[in-house]
Amino acid sequence: MVAVLLVLLAAAVSALGLVLLRKATQAEAARPTFSWELLWLLIRHRPLWAAGIATMFAEFGLHALALSFNTVSMVQLLVVMELPFTLILSQVILGGRLKVREWSAIATMALGVVVLLLTLSPHGGHSASVTGFQWALGLVVTIAAITIILMVARWARPVARTALSGIAAGMGAGLIAVVAKPVTAAVGHGLGAVVTTWQTWALIVVSIGAFLLLQNALQAGRLVASQPGITLANPLVAVIWGVAVFHEQVRSGWWLLGAGFGAALLFAGAALLSRSPLLAGHQEAPEVPEPCIPDTADHPRHGPAAFSEYSLVTAPDVRR
Repeated sequence: MVAVLLVLLAAAVSALGLVLLRKATQAEAARPTFSWELLWLLIRHRPLWAAGIATMFAEFGLHALALSFNTVSMVQLLVVMELPFTLILSQVILGGRLKVREWSAIATMALGVVVLLLTLSPHGGHSASVTGFQWALGLVVTIAAITIILMVARWARPVARTALSGIAAGMGAGLIAVVAKPVTAAVGHGLGAVVTTWQTWALIVVSIGAFLLLQNALQAGRLVASQPGITLANPLVAVIWGVAVFHEQVRSGWWLLGAGFGAALLFAGAALLSRSPLLAGHQEAPEVPEPCIPDTADHPRHGPAAFSEYSLVTAPDVRR
Protein backbone atom coordinates (compact mmCIF):
# COMPACT_ATOMS: atom_id res chain seq x y z
CA MET A 1 0.00 0.00 0.00
CA VAL A 2 2.88 2.38 0.78
CA ALA A 3 4.38 1.77 -2.66
CA VAL A 4 1.02 2.44 -4.34
CA LEU A 5 0.60 5.76 -2.55
CA LEU A 6 4.17 6.77 -3.35
CA VAL A 7 3.79 5.94 -7.05
CA LEU A 8 0.50 7.82 -7.34
CA LEU A 9 2.05 10.84 -5.63
CA ALA A 10 5.06 10.59 -7.95
CA ALA A 11 2.74 10.40 -10.97
CA ALA A 12 0.90 13.53 -9.84
CA VAL A 13 4.17 15.42 -9.29
CA SER A 14 5.49 14.25 -12.66
CA ALA A 15 2.29 15.40 -14.37
CA LEU A 16 2.70 18.82 -12.79
CA GLY A 17 6.25 18.98 -14.10
CA LEU A 18 5.18 18.01 -17.63
CA VAL A 19 2.46 20.66 -17.72
CA LEU A 20 4.82 23.34 -16.42
CA LEU A 21 7.48 22.38 -18.97
CA ARG A 22 4.92 22.44 -21.79
CA LYS A 23 3.58 25.81 -20.67
CA ALA A 24 7.14 27.15 -20.67
CA THR A 25 7.57 26.11 -24.32
CA GLN A 26 4.06 26.82 -25.61
CA ALA A 27 5.00 30.22 -27.09
CA GLU A 28 7.62 28.58 -29.31
CA ALA A 29 6.98 27.08 -32.71
CA ALA A 30 7.36 23.28 -32.90
CA ARG A 31 10.74 22.14 -34.19
CA PRO A 32 11.51 19.02 -36.22
CA THR A 33 14.65 18.28 -34.16
CA PHE A 34 15.89 18.96 -30.66
CA SER A 35 17.07 22.55 -30.23
CA TRP A 36 19.88 23.41 -27.82
CA GLU A 37 19.15 27.09 -28.46
CA LEU A 38 15.59 26.68 -27.25
CA LEU A 39 16.80 24.75 -24.19
CA TRP A 40 19.24 27.56 -23.37
CA LEU A 41 16.49 30.15 -23.83
CA LEU A 42 14.25 28.24 -21.41
CA ILE A 43 17.01 28.04 -18.82
CA ARG A 44 17.65 31.78 -18.98
CA HIS A 45 14.19 33.27 -19.43
CA ARG A 46 11.48 30.79 -18.37
CA PRO A 47 10.96 30.52 -14.56
CA LEU A 48 8.16 28.01 -15.20
CA TRP A 49 10.65 25.73 -16.92
CA ALA A 50 12.88 25.81 -13.83
CA ALA A 51 9.85 25.02 -11.66
CA GLY A 52 9.03 22.07 -13.91
CA ILE A 53 12.58 20.74 -13.57
CA ALA A 54 12.37 21.07 -9.78
CA THR A 55 9.22 18.95 -9.72
CA MET A 56 11.00 16.32 -11.82
CA PHE A 57 13.67 16.00 -9.13
CA ALA A 58 10.95 15.61 -6.50
CA GLU A 59 9.22 12.99 -8.64
CA PHE A 60 12.47 11.05 -9.00
CA GLY A 61 12.88 10.85 -5.22
CA LEU A 62 9.33 9.60 -4.71
CA HIS A 63 9.69 7.16 -7.59
CA ALA A 64 12.96 5.73 -6.28
CA LEU A 65 11.42 5.31 -2.84
CA ALA A 66 8.48 3.41 -4.34
CA LEU A 67 10.87 1.12 -6.26
CA SER A 68 12.54 0.18 -2.99
CA PHE A 69 9.19 -1.19 -1.75
CA ASN A 70 7.97 -3.16 -4.76
CA THR A 71 8.71 -4.61 -8.21
CA VAL A 72 9.56 -2.54 -11.26
CA SER A 73 6.53 -3.97 -13.10
CA MET A 74 4.02 -2.98 -10.43
CA VAL A 75 5.46 0.48 -9.88
CA GLN A 76 5.63 1.36 -13.57
CA LEU A 77 2.14 0.06 -14.31
CA LEU A 78 0.83 2.58 -11.79
CA VAL A 79 2.87 5.35 -13.40
CA VAL A 80 0.37 5.45 -16.31
CA MET A 81 -1.93 7.38 -13.98
CA GLU A 82 0.33 10.29 -14.84
CA LEU A 83 -1.83 10.87 -17.94
CA PRO A 84 -5.10 11.56 -16.04
CA PHE A 85 -3.16 13.74 -13.61
CA THR A 86 -1.69 15.61 -16.55
CA LEU A 87 -5.16 16.29 -17.92
CA ILE A 88 -6.51 17.48 -14.59
CA LEU A 89 -3.56 19.81 -14.07
CA SER A 90 -3.74 21.01 -17.67
CA GLN A 91 -7.24 22.22 -16.85
CA VAL A 92 -5.84 24.38 -14.07
CA ILE A 93 -2.63 25.63 -15.72
CA LEU A 94 -3.36 25.63 -19.46
CA GLY A 95 -7.08 26.35 -19.16
CA GLY A 96 -10.20 24.41 -20.10
CA ARG A 97 -12.78 22.24 -18.34
CA LEU A 98 -13.10 18.50 -17.79
CA LYS A 99 -16.20 17.07 -19.43
CA VAL A 100 -17.93 13.68 -19.41
CA ARG A 101 -15.47 12.28 -21.98
CA GLU A 102 -12.46 13.14 -19.87
CA TRP A 103 -13.90 11.76 -16.64
CA SER A 104 -15.03 8.59 -18.44
CA ALA A 105 -11.54 8.12 -19.89
CA ILE A 106 -9.93 8.65 -16.48
CA ALA A 107 -12.25 6.06 -14.93
CA THR A 108 -11.51 3.63 -17.78
CA MET A 109 -7.76 4.02 -17.34
CA ALA A 110 -7.98 3.59 -13.57
CA LEU A 111 -10.08 0.45 -14.00
CA GLY A 112 -7.60 -0.90 -16.57
CA VAL A 113 -4.68 -0.40 -14.17
CA VAL A 114 -6.54 -2.13 -11.33
CA VAL A 115 -7.47 -5.10 -13.55
CA LEU A 116 -3.87 -5.42 -14.80
CA LEU A 117 -2.43 -5.39 -11.30
CA LEU A 118 -4.97 -7.88 -9.96
CA THR A 119 -4.61 -10.31 -12.85
CA LEU A 120 -0.84 -10.15 -13.35
CA SER A 121 0.02 -9.71 -9.64
CA PRO A 122 3.74 -9.02 -10.31
CA HIS A 123 6.00 -10.18 -7.50
CA GLY A 124 9.45 -11.56 -6.76
CA GLY A 125 12.47 -10.92 -8.91
CA HIS A 126 15.84 -9.60 -7.85
CA SER A 127 18.04 -7.18 -9.76
CA ALA A 128 21.14 -8.47 -7.95
CA SER A 129 20.83 -11.83 -9.72
CA VAL A 130 21.14 -10.26 -13.16
CA THR A 131 24.50 -10.96 -14.83
CA GLY A 132 26.65 -8.32 -16.49
CA PHE A 133 25.97 -9.84 -19.89
CA GLN A 134 22.20 -9.64 -19.34
CA TRP A 135 22.52 -6.00 -18.32
CA ALA A 136 24.64 -5.19 -21.34
CA LEU A 137 22.30 -6.99 -23.74
CA GLY A 138 19.19 -5.36 -22.29
CA LEU A 139 20.71 -1.88 -22.38
CA VAL A 140 21.96 -2.29 -25.96
CA VAL A 141 18.56 -3.52 -27.18
CA THR A 142 16.64 -0.75 -25.38
CA ILE A 143 18.96 2.04 -26.54
CA ALA A 144 18.95 0.67 -30.09
CA ALA A 145 15.13 0.66 -30.11
CA ILE A 146 15.05 4.28 -28.90
CA THR A 147 17.60 5.28 -31.54
CA ILE A 148 15.60 3.64 -34.35
CA ILE A 149 12.42 5.39 -33.21
CA LEU A 150 14.20 8.76 -33.20
CA MET A 151 15.61 8.12 -36.68
CA VAL A 152 12.15 7.28 -38.02
CA ALA A 153 10.70 10.33 -36.25
CA ARG A 154 13.24 12.60 -37.95
CA TRP A 155 11.69 11.89 -41.35
CA ALA A 156 8.06 11.56 -40.24
CA ARG A 157 5.30 14.14 -40.57
CA PRO A 158 4.78 16.57 -37.67
CA VAL A 159 2.09 14.65 -35.75
CA ALA A 160 3.79 11.27 -36.21
CA ARG A 161 7.14 12.85 -35.31
CA THR A 162 5.72 14.18 -32.06
CA ALA A 163 4.08 10.85 -31.22
CA LEU A 164 7.30 8.92 -31.90
CA SER A 165 9.30 11.42 -29.88
CA GLY A 166 6.88 10.81 -27.00
CA ILE A 167 7.38 7.04 -27.27
CA ALA A 168 11.16 7.50 -27.16
CA ALA A 169 10.82 9.74 -24.09
CA GLY A 170 8.56 7.19 -22.39
CA MET A 171 11.09 4.42 -23.08
CA GLY A 172 13.80 6.59 -21.56
CA ALA A 173 11.70 7.10 -18.43
CA GLY A 174 11.09 3.36 -18.16
CA LEU A 175 14.82 2.72 -18.47
CA ILE A 176 15.46 5.12 -15.58
CA ALA A 177 13.24 2.97 -13.34
CA VAL A 178 15.03 -0.19 -14.47
CA VAL A 179 18.51 1.17 -13.70
CA ALA A 180 17.32 2.81 -10.45
CA LYS A 181 16.03 -0.49 -9.04
CA PRO A 182 19.46 -1.92 -8.06
CA VAL A 183 20.53 1.50 -6.80
CA THR A 184 17.59 1.59 -4.35
CA ALA A 185 18.64 -1.88 -3.14
CA ALA A 186 22.21 -0.62 -2.57
CA VAL A 187 21.01 2.30 -0.43
CA GLY A 188 20.24 -0.11 2.41
CA HIS A 189 23.90 -1.13 2.53
CA GLY A 190 25.25 2.38 3.00
CA LEU A 191 26.79 5.16 0.95
CA GLY A 192 29.79 3.06 0.03
CA ALA A 193 27.60 0.47 -1.66
CA VAL A 194 25.79 3.16 -3.62
CA VAL A 195 29.02 4.74 -4.86
CA THR A 196 30.58 1.41 -5.85
CA THR A 197 27.47 0.17 -7.70
CA TRP A 198 27.99 0.79 -11.41
CA GLN A 199 24.27 1.31 -11.91
CA THR A 200 24.54 4.52 -9.86
CA TRP A 201 26.74 6.09 -12.52
CA ALA A 202 24.72 4.53 -15.31
CA LEU A 203 21.62 6.07 -13.73
CA ILE A 204 23.15 9.55 -14.04
CA VAL A 205 23.87 9.01 -17.73
CA VAL A 206 20.46 7.47 -18.43
CA SER A 207 18.68 10.26 -16.53
CA ILE A 208 20.44 12.94 -18.60
CA GLY A 209 19.56 11.08 -21.80
CA ALA A 210 15.93 10.64 -20.71
CA PHE A 211 15.73 14.34 -19.84
CA LEU A 212 16.93 15.31 -23.32
CA LEU A 213 14.44 12.85 -24.85
CA LEU A 214 11.63 14.47 -22.85
CA GLN A 215 12.70 17.94 -23.95
CA ASN A 216 12.80 16.69 -27.54
CA ALA A 217 9.24 15.37 -27.23
CA LEU A 218 7.96 18.60 -25.71
CA GLN A 219 9.67 20.70 -28.38
CA ALA A 220 8.43 18.47 -31.21
CA GLY A 221 4.79 19.52 -30.98
CA ARG A 222 1.59 19.43 -28.99
CA LEU A 223 1.25 17.53 -25.74
CA VAL A 224 -1.81 15.78 -27.19
CA ALA A 225 0.46 13.88 -29.57
CA SER A 226 3.42 13.18 -27.29
CA GLN A 227 1.78 12.42 -23.93
CA PRO A 228 0.28 8.97 -24.76
CA GLY A 229 3.69 7.68 -25.84
CA ILE A 230 5.39 9.24 -22.82
CA THR A 231 2.90 7.55 -20.52
CA LEU A 232 2.41 4.10 -22.10
CA ALA A 233 5.93 3.30 -23.33
CA ASN A 234 7.25 3.72 -19.80
CA PRO A 235 5.50 0.71 -18.19
CA LEU A 236 5.95 -1.38 -21.35
CA VAL A 237 9.74 -1.12 -21.09
CA ALA A 238 9.65 -1.73 -17.33
CA VAL A 239 7.42 -4.82 -17.54
CA ILE A 240 9.57 -6.35 -20.29
CA TRP A 241 12.69 -5.77 -18.22
CA GLY A 242 11.00 -6.92 -15.01
CA VAL A 243 9.83 -10.24 -16.43
CA ALA A 244 12.59 -11.01 -18.94
CA VAL A 245 15.64 -9.70 -17.07
CA PHE A 246 14.80 -9.32 -13.37
CA HIS A 247 12.78 -12.59 -13.41
CA GLU A 248 9.73 -11.06 -11.76
CA GLN A 249 6.80 -13.46 -11.60
CA VAL A 250 3.38 -12.76 -13.11
CA ARG A 251 0.32 -14.95 -13.36
CA SER A 252 -0.16 -16.98 -16.53
CA GLY A 253 -2.86 -19.17 -18.04
CA TRP A 254 -6.38 -17.82 -17.95
CA TRP A 255 -5.21 -14.83 -15.96
CA LEU A 256 -3.68 -13.47 -19.15
CA LEU A 257 -7.18 -13.01 -20.61
CA GLY A 258 -8.01 -10.69 -17.74
CA ALA A 259 -4.69 -8.93 -18.20
CA GLY A 260 -5.50 -8.46 -21.89
CA PHE A 261 -8.86 -6.95 -20.94
CA GLY A 262 -7.15 -4.61 -18.48
CA ALA A 263 -4.61 -3.59 -21.10
CA ALA A 264 -7.42 -2.92 -23.58
CA LEU A 265 -9.18 -0.69 -21.04
CA LEU A 266 -5.94 1.11 -20.32
CA PHE A 267 -5.14 1.80 -23.98
CA ALA A 268 -8.75 2.76 -24.76
CA GLY A 269 -8.81 5.23 -21.89
CA ALA A 270 -5.43 6.65 -22.88
CA ALA A 271 -6.49 7.00 -26.52
CA LEU A 272 -9.69 8.78 -25.53
CA LEU A 273 -7.93 10.97 -23.03
CA SER A 274 -5.13 11.90 -25.41
CA ARG A 275 -7.66 13.49 -27.76
CA SER A 276 -8.97 15.84 -25.11
CA PRO A 277 -8.89 19.54 -26.07
CA LEU A 278 -7.22 20.16 -22.70
CA LEU A 279 -4.12 18.26 -23.81
CA ALA A 280 -4.29 19.86 -27.25
CA GLY A 281 -3.94 23.15 -25.39
CA HIS A 282 -5.66 26.07 -27.09
CA GLN A 283 -2.82 28.24 -25.81
CA GLU A 284 -0.06 26.32 -27.54
CA ALA A 285 1.72 27.64 -30.59
CA PRO A 286 0.83 25.97 -33.87
CA GLU A 287 3.33 23.69 -35.54
CA VAL A 288 4.94 25.92 -38.14
CA PRO A 289 8.25 25.70 -39.96
CA GLU A 290 11.09 27.93 -38.90
CA PRO A 291 11.05 31.27 -40.75
CA CYS A 292 13.55 31.94 -43.52
CA ILE A 293 15.96 34.48 -42.09
CA PRO A 294 18.22 36.44 -44.43
CA ASP A 295 21.90 35.97 -43.72
CA THR A 296 22.89 39.59 -43.24
CA ALA A 297 24.81 41.55 -40.68
CA ASP A 298 21.62 42.99 -39.22
CA HIS A 299 19.89 39.62 -39.17
CA PRO A 300 22.35 36.83 -38.41
CA ARG A 301 21.04 33.44 -39.40
CA HIS A 302 22.62 31.51 -36.55
CA GLY A 303 23.42 31.90 -32.90
CA PRO A 304 21.49 32.77 -29.72
CA ALA A 305 20.85 36.34 -30.84
CA ALA A 306 19.14 35.18 -34.02
CA PHE A 307 17.14 32.61 -32.10
CA SER A 308 15.90 34.92 -29.39
CA GLU A 309 14.99 37.65 -31.88
CA TYR A 310 13.08 35.54 -34.37
CA SER A 311 11.61 32.62 -32.46
CA LEU A 312 9.91 34.89 -29.95
CA VAL A 313 8.65 37.34 -32.55
CA THR A 314 7.60 35.04 -35.36
CA ALA A 315 5.96 32.27 -33.32
CA PRO A 316 2.31 33.39 -33.10
CA ASP A 317 1.09 33.96 -29.58
CA VAL A 318 -2.41 32.54 -29.76
CA ARG A 319 -3.13 33.45 -26.17
CA ARG A 320 -4.17 36.90 -27.30
